[in-house]
Amino acid sequence: MSPLASPAASPAGTATAASTVPLAQVVALEERAFNAWPAHQTVFHQGWVFRLSGGYTKRANSVNALVAQAPFAGVHEAARAMYARHGLPAVFRISPLAPAEADQELAKAGYQHFDPSLVLHRPLTAGMSPADQSTVVSTSASVPWLEGFATANGVAAHHRALHRSMLQAIAHPTAFALQHDAHGQAVGFGLAVLERGAVGLYDLAVAPAHRGGGRGRALVQALLHWATEVGATSAYLQVRAQNTPALRLYESMGFTTAYGYHYRVPG
Repeated sequence: MSPLASPAASPAGTATAASTVPLAQVVALEERAFNAWPAHQTVFHQGWVFRLSGGYTKRANSVNALVAQAPFAGVHEAARAMYARHGLPAVFRISPLAPAEADQELAKAGYQHFDPSLVLHRPLTAGMSPADQSTVVSTSASVPWLEGFATANGVAAHHRALHRSMLQAIAHPTAFALQHDAHGQAVGFGLAVLERGAVGLYDLAVAPAHRGGGRGRALVQALLHWATEVGATSAYLQVRAQNTPALRLYESMGFTTAYGYHYRVPG
């Protein structure tokens, strides 16, 4: 999820963008995203997956449909019991794979519509613009990347070790983009994960004092260049629907909407 803006709640009933791609492609993108941001624990339940990671990030601590129109009967109750056992709220992520009754049942139960987001994608071709000299791409996370990202993105102190362990758990090829300012301070960060010819962009963050100067574009360009170098033919990312500056940036770089999703959180 691109953290270039803070999350915002949406009024109940706000629609999530419908899928513009076949459901088989939604499944493929969802699978890649789950692998790219692995949860510490996963529980499979009737076509759904309960992901638990100590409360760090909604995606890694939410209930998700794994197959199109997965039956929802009993899932709500099972999820509430499972997350309560781990001291966490039962948060549901509603993608195009979830049946309409899931969202309706949760709304009736008082769950709030929250954080509508979009999955964007684009094809890649050989010869993407190389990274500029201010952006360095490495296949491992350095200490400056880890510490700088945690500071720029406001990762709480008690979640930093958990964040590192989740990064270390990524099984597929990864790339970490890092930018420094004129004083040598780490100020720009990005992560790319390659799977089945598609690269996902995550953890895109720029320190607040350095935003608006083209660093976000340079981060994306650097990671897409790496992606084409290792054979990727497409790219995807996730962004909050209300993050207008980020959406404009990604659209100007050739990304289009594949589908939308939102969360349902306990009232």
